[in-house]
Amino acid sequence: MTESNPAQGQLRERERTLVETNGIDIIAESERTAKPSDLFWPWFAANVSVFGMSYAAFVYGFGVSFAQAILVTVVGVTLSFLFCGIIAIAGKRGSAPTMVLSRAAFGVNGQKVPGVFSWLISIGWETFLAIMATLATATVFGELGWSSGTTTKVIACVVIAALIVLASVAGYHTIIAMQSVLTWLTGAITILYIVLTFGEIDMSVVTALPGGSTQAVIGALVMVMTGFGLGWINIAADWSRYQRRDASGGAIVFWNTFGGALAPTLLVCYGLALAGTQPGLIDGIANDPIGTLATILPNWFLVPFLVAAVLALVSGAVLGIYSSGLTLLSLGVKIPRPAAAGIDGIILTLGTIYVVFFAENFLAPFQSFLITLGVPIATWAGILMADVMLRRRDYDEHALFHGSGRYGDWNWTSVALMAVGSVVGWGLVINSFAEDAGWNNWQGYLLGPLGLGGRDGDWAWANLGVFVALLIGFVGYAVLQAGAVRRQEAAAPVAPGGGAGDGADRTAV
Repeated sequence: MTESNPAQGQLRERERTLVETNGIDIIAESERTAKPSDLFWPWFAANVSVFGMSYAAFVYGFGVSFAQAILVTVVGVTLSFLFCGIIAIAGKRGSAPTMVLSRAAFGVNGQKVPGVFSWLISIGWETFLAIMATLATATVFGELGWSSGTTTKVIACVVIAALIVLASVAGYHTIIAMQSVLTWLTGAITILYIVLTFGEIDMSVVTALPGGSTQAVIGALVMVMTGFGLGWINIAADWSRYQRRDASGGAIVFWNTFGGALAPTLLVCYGLALAGTQPGLIDGIANDPIGTLATILPNWFLVPFLVAAVLALVSGAVLGIYSSGLTLLSLGVKIPRPAAAGIDGIILTLGTIYVVFFAENFLAPFQSFLITLGVPIATWAGILMADVMLRRRDYDEHALFHGSGRYGDWNWTSVALMAVGSVVGWGLVINSFAEDAGWNNWQGYLLGPLGLGGRDGDWAWANLGVFVALLIGFVGYAVLQAGAVRRQEAAAPVAPGGGAGDGADRTAV
């Protein structure tokens, strides 16, 4: 039968293709069929994991009370995913991945500066999730009395890595379909976990926990924000680039925030009650978060729990590796998107093997690594949020790929802001894991000169540097680049789909 509309026919053909062919090229108007509510599925599925409960142990590590921990969780998780929602608006306006869209703020080649940090943090997160899944498998097998040694870990590592890589290579449509199924499966088993462990909670013990200082509350808040929304913020627009051009920006922000924040908020709050009742869980979570949570379950539920936990972690890692592949392409690596995802998959597998079989302690160094990369990414996020809020029109999609266009090759103001935000930010955070991550003990150099008590003072643990870096990026860009953005938008009109050039000009370069 002859297609009455060639564009519709092309769209159907691409949706039937198992592997997504789009890389960092502009999404065609005919393919932009997603609704804002579709954003709920990938964000919820990637975050509805029992691993979220383990963050309760990290929050309590700051010495806060139950009430303070609840406040930190609700505010930190919601605010961090709200930031993701703001950046997701850029995807609708520009039909391209997040790090390509940040070329509007940094220049076509200037974007490679934040792009490197983005790629590193994505690789770190996805590897971390694969490690968690592998260790959880071994612990649950041990609880069941099955083999939990090297052979089990090797098989688990291979299977988990294969699931992550295959899904990410398949691409957007496969991932969205997969996430919508995993949401129901992992959500149902997580609810059953809560039902089975609810009797372990003693609220009289939990509410008796002593409160912490203002500095401790701020430190816990920054940790929660960095571990949740700020850990995803560099890929926030990757999932909104398939949105219809007339989709509501407010709706995109809402569904992104709601989908991302709902499960973590509830799970961390429940974890706070559970860990507050059983302090022994806090020590075990430091080395094997999900496996430790499994130790209080009846044996008959261990296998369903393991399946749900592993699939939830795989779900999060798939989003990360898909986007890290796009970031790799945005840095100028000229290979197909599936190949980029495959390369990152190899790195993920090697990193998982090293940590599971050779590293004695990895959670502490990882958290130190997270805070370190979180500072420049926070500066970048402030800059991009300011850019999104300053603009009133769609991006010139042609100019995103050509340094001679309106966005230029390098925006030295943005690069300088990122440098300043990073230097100041690193000076206001400390390495909380000095013994396990000694390579990172250079931070905190501004705490003394600014009268904040030095590296041993109360403010040292507040990790103010992440907040300060974000503010430097946001305020600095809003003040210094408002005129430049107005001049860019006053240039020749940009038609939907790129306008200033033909289709060939808008493909990835």
